[in-house]
Parts: sequence; C-alpha cells; structure tokens
Amino acid sequence: MLLEISHLTVRYEKAVLINDLTLSVDTGELVSLVGPNGAGKSTTLRAISGLVAWEREIKRRSTSGDIFLDGTVTFDGERIEAIPAHEIVRRGLVLCPERRRPFREMTVLENLLAGAYLQKDKRKSRETLEKVYALFPVLKERTRQISGTLSGGEQQMLAIGRALMSEPQLLCIDEPSTGLAPIMRQEVFAKIEEIKRLGITILLVEQEVSTVFKLAARNYVLSSGKLIAHGRGEELLKDETLRKTYLGM
Repeated sequence: MLLEISHLTVRYEKAVLINDLTLSVDTGELVSLVGPNGAGKSTTLRAISGLVAWEREIKRRSTSGDIFLDGTVTFDGERIEAIPAHEIVRRGLVLCPERRRPFREMTVLENLLAGAYLQKDKRKSRETLEKVYALFPVLKERTRQISGTLSGGEQQMLAIGRALMSEPQLLCIDEPSTGLAPIMRQEVFAKIEEIKRLGITILLVEQEVSTVFKLAARNYVLSSGKLIAHGRGEELLKDETLRKTYLGM
C-alpha cells in the first residue's frame, strides 16, 4: 500500500473529529472519502498531510487550546504522522486544499511555480510546467493573468495544477466541485480522471457522490469522524439506509 492510516484519532479541545479511522490507498488507485458535512473528511486530509501536527505545535507554543492526534500514518513504507508538512510534500504526498485558495494577487504562472518551491532543478520544473499546461491548456492561455480574476473553475484547475508542480506520488484533493457550475464540475472531474490515467495515485474528498463512485476504485464513508462503510460504489449504493442517511441520495 502507498498510504496506510491506522487507528487515527484527532480531537480539538473536547470535540472528537476523527475517531479511530483506518483506511488505505494502493499505488495507482483513485480512492474516495465521502460523507455528510462535518464528517471529518477534510480533517483526515489535513492530518495525513501534516497540517494537524503543525497546528498542534502552534497551539502548544501559544498555550491556548488543545489538539490531540493519535494513530499512525504510513506513506511509501515510512511513518509520517510526526514529521513537518513540507517534508511530507518532499516525500510525494501533496494536498490540493478545499476552496482552491490561490495566491490571488499573483499570476497563474507565479502560482504554479510556487507549487514547485521544493524543486531545485529548474529544468525539471520547466518540464513539469509544460505537463501541467498540456493537462490544463486554459492555464497556459492565462499564464500572465492575475489569479484572483479567474473563474471558479479556472481557479480549481490552477489549484490542482499547482499541486501537480510538486510531482506527487499521492495527490489528495479536497472538495474540488465546491461552488462550481455543473458543466465545470464535469470538466474538473474529467481532468481528475485524466490525472489518474497518468499514473498518479489520488485520494479524493467530495460531496458529489454519484460522480465520484463512478471514478473511484474504492470508497470510504465517514460520519461524525467514524468509518461507517467501505467498498465499491455499486456495493454501497445497494444499502438503502446508507444511501439515504449518509450519502444524501
């Protein structure tokens, strides 16, 4: 397995956001993590990418609040739950965050190059940039445009492109369809499927369950931080209680 999460628990103050979660992602898979709002999906991505550990350290230094993190996260055979977020990126696990979050005052090109900040080989960065432009031609057309003036769909493509500039082994994508028109959602999902065909492993958090289940090899369903179900999309959809209560279908 490329990624193995074992008995992961995350608690902020007295609120348990992730409760004893175990899941895995094999090399080359597209795996989804779905569930209702507040289920703990984004917190899971933040935990495996090192951001929860970073937040815990900030809280410890400021002596305000408490963040508890327990369990193990193994990536490419090595434990990573206690190492800094930038080192996790260096090892090939990259998070594309929810709501896109471009550097709004910077150009498209500057945003993309920011994604390659750990890459010291400029020639390799240029090669990766051309691959991103090939995947997202609209970004090449808008290379000098200020990112804050892009449409929502273009900003989402930019966010994914920026993450790809780090050359991930595992790309974690958080809610890519949020706030997008239906036609743009379809285009973004098509690009995600294309990225998977390029051989990049993907862990996808998404509310658009019907579309995601068609893309993903396996799916994990969370509710209130706990794993409710796990399996292939067609298997999960046969459970009427699961479909109505946890998937909103």
